[in-house]
Amino acid sequence: MTRSTAAVPQLLTIGGLRELYKKGELTPADVVAEIVSRAESDAEMNIWITPPSLEALRPYLERIASLDPESLPLWGIPFAVKDNIDLAGIPTTAACPDYAYTPDHHAAVVERLIAAGAIPLGKTNLDQFATGLVGTRSPFGETHNSLRGELISGGSSSGSAVSVARGHAAFALGTDTAGSGRVPAALNRLVGYKPSLGAWPTLGVVPACASLDCVTVFACELEDAMRVDGVARGYHADDPWSRCLPNPAAGKNGPRKLLLPRDSIAFYGPFAEDYKAAWEAAVARLGRLNIPIEFVDCEPFEEAAALLYEGPWIAERWAALGGFIGPHPGSALPVTERILRSGNSAEHTAASLFQAMHRLQALRLETRKRLDGAVLAMPTCGGTWTREQVRQNPVGTNRDMGRYTNHCNLLDLCAVAVPGNDAAPELPFGITLFALAENESYLWSAAESFLNAPPSPPTETTLVAVCGLHMRGYPLEQQMREHGARFVREDATAPRYRLYRLPTVPAKPGLIKQPGGGASIELEVWEMPKAAFGAFAAAIPAPLGIGKVELRDGSELPGFVCEAYAAAGSEDVTSFGGWRYVPEEAARSSGRTEP
Repeated sequence: MTRSTAAVPQLLTIGGLRELYKKGELTPADVVAEIVSRAESDAEMNIWITPPSLEALRPYLERIASLDPESLPLWGIPFAVKDNIDLAGIPTTAACPDYAYTPDHHAAVVERLIAAGAIPLGKTNLDQFATGLVGTRSPFGETHNSLRGELISGGSSSGSAVSVARGHAAFALGTDTAGSGRVPAALNRLVGYKPSLGAWPTLGVVPACASLDCVTVFACELEDAMRVDGVARGYHADDPWSRCLPNPAAGKNGPRKLLLPRDSIAFYGPFAEDYKAAWEAAVARLGRLNIPIEFVDCEPFEEAAALLYEGPWIAERWAALGGFIGPHPGSALPVTERILRSGNSAEHTAASLFQAMHRLQALRLETRKRLDGAVLAMPTCGGTWTREQVRQNPVGTNRDMGRYTNHCNLLDLCAVAVPGNDAAPELPFGITLFALAENESYLWSAAESFLNAPPSPPTETTLVAVCGLHMRGYPLEQQMREHGARFVREDATAPRYRLYRLPTVPAKPGLIKQPGGGASIELEVWEMPKAAFGAFAAAIPAPLGIGKVELRDGSELPGFVCEAYAAAGSEDVTSFGGWRYVPEEAARSSGRTEP
């Protein structure tokens, strides 16, 4: 007989439950009973494939009743298991009913967690065969976002993330090959930890790309992810992919520097502007961590990401699952089957694989140089979609969700996704921190600092009109960000200006107001703290300076202008309508965030 479940917290944490158990205010049976009720209430959200039941969980409750809670770090802690990870006696479907089998043994990670006192609740929904980042590719139904049901939950570990976010579990196991252990965390306001390749055993996991697969954890708190890592981590003698790596808990070594993308981040989906603003706020928050910031070119990460689905690694998925898909046409969802069968394409030759491997090795070397002593920060995802939008464009939307995640495992990085400030009400936003495989302690340190960063005090700001090398995607954009500025909008001047290409190295634009005539010149409007504005303006070299710029709506604001004498000997490029459209300078732009 259990107590009233009214005292069970809505969000479950390891520390919180252990404290309630210690005080005698709750028992594991109380918690399990409430979880079963919550899962039944949320049944239409398609979180579970094999949901928790009191009958199935009774043996686990009876087992821990005879064990000392203080001797087991996860005593009585309920957790969910993604349904491509084996739980003895429960079917493993990988979200494909025809593929289902019932294992006799737990997956290695599950076995370790149970030995530590944790209670496995059941099996969660996923994008079929872990092929997808959206959470809609399952014959067991589209998993709803935990906060806004019309939005995607993220995948492929969709049910695992939502089970934690809805209070069905204290933590949940997912897997991560391309970002499945991180994207659902960001979309459901959770921590998602992806350890280094081989740090946690993958024995008993249905492979997607066996050489890249990781088991991951979702939790409400960073500390809970660290606790799970302390149990799950370690070499396994029967796992061919297992390896020995430093234990991040052995020392909270922090990074010497924090890397941010030099190029503008591209955002997508119906909430792109909200996500853009949330990223700017996260960058400002990172700037308060007292870690030196360096801006880096992200092309090596983008090139590595492209190899995952555009290169021969897709053939590894066919190597793992072709034996089932080949003789069972129609058993998988059409989109899943199409992706898997593409791995059997004649273009994926042994030669192409070795060519890609050799290129990847060069990219790994470049990555090691860049991330030496460092942590890289990026948005976990640059937007999200409604479930309806994903149905209309299943491939394109899924590709977008992996823009900032796909590179990770190919480059042998570890990663942790942590929530930032919501992009809008009930619209979570998060960032991911990346480090080299042997530097997982950097992640813990940097993530802890980010989550505990003091709130930004209210600051007085000023708008600044920018028309040249300080715009997004140009070399001096980082000067704007180093002074705490954030992009606000694209705009244009009143039709009273001429634009000149000054004979400097590099070439710079000179914006000069005319007493009559002239044209409208496109520019960007940024917002900068007034405390930083003076030093920024003082560093601008002549003949440029800061003056009042008249916008097309007749308003005026501070911005880059040029002294009139500089027009002599400079090329008039007014006809192009803006610095971005001057051919020589457009070619030099290192990227641009589309509005």
